[in-house]
Amino acid sequence: MTDTVTTGPSGTGIDRTRLRDPDYMPPLATAVPLGIQHVLAMFVSNVTPAIIVAGAAGFGFGSNSPDFPSLLYMIQMSMLFAGIATLFQTVGMGPVGGRLPIVQGTSFAFLPVMIPIVAGQGVAAMGALMGGVVIGGIFHFTLGSVVGRLRFALPPLVTGLIVLMIGLALIRVGIQYSAGGVPLIGTPEYGTLSHWSVAIVVIVVTLLLKFFTKGMWSIAAVLLGLIAGYLVAFAMGMVSFANVGNAGWAAIPSPFRWGLELSAPAIIGMCFMAVISTIETVGDVSGITKGGAGREATDREISGATYADGFGTAIAGIFGGLPNTSFSQNVGLVSMTGVMSRHVVTCGAIFLILCGLIPKVGAIISTVPIAVLGGGVIVMFGMVAAAGVNILSGVDWNRRNMVIFAVSLSVGLGLQLEPGALQHLPRTVQILLTSGLLPSAFLAIVLNLVLPQEAGEED
Repeated sequence: MTDTVTTGPSGTGIDRTRLRDPDYMPPLATAVPLGIQHVLAMFVSNVTPAIIVAGAAGFGFGSNSPDFPSLLYMIQMSMLFAGIATLFQTVGMGPVGGRLPIVQGTSFAFLPVMIPIVAGQGVAAMGALMGGVVIGGIFHFTLGSVVGRLRFALPPLVTGLIVLMIGLALIRVGIQYSAGGVPLIGTPEYGTLSHWSVAIVVIVVTLLLKFFTKGMWSIAAVLLGLIAGYLVAFAMGMVSFANVGNAGWAAIPSPFRWGLELSAPAIIGMCFMAVISTIETVGDVSGITKGGAGREATDREISGATYADGFGTAIAGIFGGLPNTSFSQNVGLVSMTGVMSRHVVTCGAIFLILCGLIPKVGAIISTVPIAVLGGGVIVMFGMVAAAGVNILSGVDWNRRNMVIFAVSLSVGLGLQLEPGALQHLPRTVQILLTSGLLPSAFLAIVLNLVLPQEAGEED
């Protein structure tokens, strides 16, 4: 029997297996809400880096700086260029784009490099930062021409470990969101029952709809779970509409708003982090194709996704946006819904662009309490880790591969959990190694290349 879902008032049948085809275009009644679901899954994570950078520079929330409007502009550019970069991925442009349901967004990974560049310097430092973003994006783009040729060094053992490490790193963020968000850490408000209750509502409703309903109710389980949590939070007085009234109706991007300076620390830092972002993108693309379609990613998909990463970052930097990369939480969403249609994510990209051009739209979405999003991302971040386990399930677990996995996971996860162990190393090295992802990926790649196959085949 053909597995179908039913949507729309006419009850049109949609072959569910076709949703696993990246080129399939579902009816708009299905595609639009699923696309918005992708946007909601990454919205807070996408705008938060801009808030952190502005805060470090001295014109963020709570400051009396006359440059405070620059923060609002950065938030708008985060949404606008996340949408534009996502279109590069889903629609494609020549070699640019993986043409997969890949959602782009402002990357947290670059924050350790960006914060020291702007710390306490106000908007005066933004020109140097944007110079680094643009040059780093161009370098990131060039990596797309070689990453496909290096696939031999990235077998399922390595890519599976990368996806698993991404998931393990994100799980902590999901818990922090559910407890009230990073700004509340260290305060009595952090981890209160009010925050956890709405997060739990999201999780419970999502699971109930996913496993005990069919059709659109099941596919859009995460979106409906977020709506349920939002309604509960509204009833508890946790929703504020103050920003909606203060937001304008239109915002036009301004090229070179803060100028463009060539700063060696910014350029070196951004290029270095581009390598990490490329590794993460390889893992994300592998996670999407494995979790959504049950296959390995092609060289064309991985190189195209890397090209889009770099191109999107460089364009964003010209207009005052921050570096873009593939968003891992949306990998979990694809794995959970089983919807591989890239056109679904295209709908989400258009919605993001509207958010960037119409501040009131973004302001309305920003009323969603972070604890509500926490409930959704707990499920999705866990699914990212599960996608990594799924990739690893196809590995031949001989002694050799077990040793590679054990050493890589132990060092990467261990340094992430105990960053103080590297306190005597330079700060930049500490940041890179305690990310967990880079040392795990590096060790897995090197060990896989140098350890002889015979060592893993002995009894």
